[in-house]
Amino acid sequence: MPELPEVETIRSQLAPGLIGRRFERVQIDDPRLTRPESPDAVARELEGERVADVRRRGKYLVVAFESDRHLLVHLRMTGSLQHPARTDRGADPHRRAVVRLDDGSDVAYRDVRRFGTWTLLEPGELEEYLAARIGGEPLERSFTDAALARALAGRRAPVKGALLDQKAAAGIGNIYADEALWLARVHPRRPAGDLAPPEIAALRRGIRKALRTGIARQGATLRDYRDSRGARGRMQHEFHVYGREGEPCPRCGTPIEKTRVAGRGTWYCPACQPRPSDDPDPPGESSADVRQPASAAATTPSLRGSRES
Repeated sequence: MPELPEVETIRSQLAPGLIGRRFERVQIDDPRLTRPESPDAVARELEGERVADVRRRGKYLVVAFESDRHLLVHLRMTGSLQHPARTDRGADPHRRAVVRLDDGSDVAYRDVRRFGTWTLLEPGELEEYLAARIGGEPLERSFTDAALARALAGRRAPVKGALLDQKAAAGIGNIYADEALWLARVHPRRPAGDLAPPEIAALRRGIRKALRTGIARQGATLRDYRDSRGARGRMQHEFHVYGREGEPCPRCGTPIEKTRVAGRGTWYCPACQPRPSDDPDPPGESSADVRQPASAAATTPSLRGSRES
């Protein structure tokens, strides 16, 4: 799934070509992309909109229009946006939507597994919509040690699961949670609310370093992810622990181990990230683990599509 670095990479590449351009023609071929709204209805609403800005919030790509409407694109597992896209639509069976801009170029949305969503929000709906689903941005100045401590306070769930909760810190997924915890020397199954102030500080630094490295490498390509130009990311070549079971830890040489936390495959170094002393469970998911919480319900916007996480 594209996480913050992958979405930020796509945003930074798309913005120069989209800002100031008008959506001349929109074709949405997959009804799952906008449901419960009709794809034809959403396409008609988008036609004629002029792009004022292209932003990112957590894992959302936010296209702001001069009309003060916003199009939220959630890439989910395998979504991607390409610009300029090839005009031969038959060359890509996974293309789900195409936007023709007023300069004649196309923006194509492709999605192999079809979990992605497009949500059109009316003026004034954006902040309430996002506030119900995601927390603060981990790369902003407001993401302080104190802010992270508040997000984790009182939580008995494993810290890995807490980081996957988008209300705790927007944009962190499985890859960057594992990398951040390794950088901080914190075991992924530590109860989130038990971290001491020095560990909170180390984790905040680890989160920011992992995300910034991911952005600098244009994200990680494990299978489907490509940037807006169709290129693979490079972060996968610099993983410290993610996906490296049995390989030596780059810090101490101990073989990396894999377990399950919050229902997700989780990689860590047993020497650098010692298990909690009061955790008697064997490697694997314990009864204390909780799955990533469902998103909070929100006021239904007037024209939108979608399943949120």
